[in-house]
Amino acid sequence: QVQLVESGGGLVQPGGSLRLSCAASGIIFRLYTMYWYRQVPEKQRELVAAITSGGSTNYADSVKGRFTISRDNAKNTVYLQMNSLKPDDTAVYYCNAHTPNLSFWGQGTQVTVSS
Repeated sequence: QVQLVESGGGLVQPGGSLRLSCAASGIIFRLYTMYWYRQVPEKQRELVAAITSGGSTNYADSVKGRFTISRDNAKNTVYLQMNSLKPDDTAVYYCNAHTPNLSFWGQGTQVTVSS
């Protein structure tokens, strides 16, 4: 049974930081490209960051220089370090594990940036 479990969301003030984690089980984690997406009500899910099995990373323009994606294959976990958070970063954040033939999603974790 495949499971992706996100954690680390919460309420933070503008300018603050959060670190999201996504722990995977039931997959050969090291083979998967891992993604972080986010979604706000009535909008499409937006790609935030990606990290390949080889460690190459990519970011949405809106988060470049503020967010960092990383992975620990020994722990089957992908992280999203979010710094200098803005109210526009408020969303439910989802992790996704992807290969050309398979794709799995976590349940999401809420991030709210507000004073």
